[in-house]
Amino acid sequence: MKKVTKAIFPVAGLGTRFLPATKANPKEMLPIVDKPLIQYAVEEAINAGITELIFVTGRTKRSITDHFDKAYELENELTKKNKNKELKLIRDIIPDDVTCIYIRQAEPLGLGHAVLCAKSIIDKQPFAVILPDDLIDDGNRGVTKQMVSLYESTQQSIIAIESIPKDDTKKYGIVEIDSDDKKPLLKLKSIIEKPEPDQAPSRLAVVGRYIFNPEIFSYLEQIKIGADSEIQLTDAISMLLKSESVYGYEFLGNRYDCGSKLGYIQASIKYALKDPDIRNSLSKYLNNIDK
Repeated sequence: MKKVTKAIFPVAGLGTRFLPATKANPKEMLPIVDKPLIQYAVEEAINAGITELIFVTGRTKRSITDHFDKAYELENELTKKNKNKELKLIRDIIPDDVTCIYIRQAEPLGLGHAVLCAKSIIDKQPFAVILPDDLIDDGNRGVTKQMVSLYESTQQSIIAIESIPKDDTKKYGIVEIDSDDKKPLLKLKSIIEKPEPDQAPSRLAVVGRYIFNPEIFSYLEQIKIGADSEIQLTDAISMLLKSESVYGYEFLGNRYDCGSKLGYIQASIKYALKDPDIRNSLSKYLNNIDK
C-alpha cells in the first residue's frame, strides 16, 4: 500500500487581488491573527503525516523560505531575554523529521504547471497538493488528514469539493458526479474549468486540496498552454478520468477563501474569536461596532 508523505504547495502566484499589500510581500505570508496563511497549510500537511514539503515558489517569495528557516539572530535575542514561550513558537514551526524543498517556477503558467514543476521530486509516489488560499477550519483533524486516510483505503486520486451558489460556478472547477455514488467519496464523471452557471454540470466546486497518483504528471505534460497562458490542472484531471477513477470528497469543515478580501477578513475574525488572549475583547467590540 502506497502512503502519502509528500505535499506540493503552489505559492508562486502574484496575489494581485491584495495589491498593494502583496507588492513586496507574498499573499501566503499574510497573517491570520498571528500566523501566516502558509503556516496553517503546512501544519495541516504535517498533521496528515506529510514529511516532505515541496514549495513551488516565484522570485518574489523569499520570505516564505525565510519563515521556515532557522532564525539565529532572533533566537539569540529571545534566549537573552528569557522569552521561552516565543522561542518555542519559532523553533517548533517545522519538526525535525520534516524536510522543506524549494523549487522556482520560472514563469507564471498556472496551477497545472506549478504541480508539474515538482515531478522530479515526487518521482512515482502519491502526493498531496495544498493551496494555502483555501483555509479550512475543521477543528484539529485537518482536511488533508481526512483525504490521506481515504486514499490509503482506495489508492485512487481524490479531490476536495463543496457545494457553492450557482452564480459562482464561473469562479471554480466544477465536477459532475456519478449519481449512484454515496458519501463520503463520490466518483467523478467529468470536470470543467469555470463554466457559466447555465453550462455547469453541478454546483460542486473543486477546493484547494488534492491527493494524486503520479500518473497525473503524464497528462500535465501533454497539455498545451491555453488562451489564458496557463496549464490548467483541471484539464489534466479530465484526461486522467479516462484511464482511472477519481473521487470527489465533500470534506468536513468550513472553508475561507483567503484569496479574496472578504474571505480573508472572515477568516481573520473567526480565528481571532478562538484566540483566548483577545476573543473576549474582540467579541465586545464586534457587538458594539454598529453603535
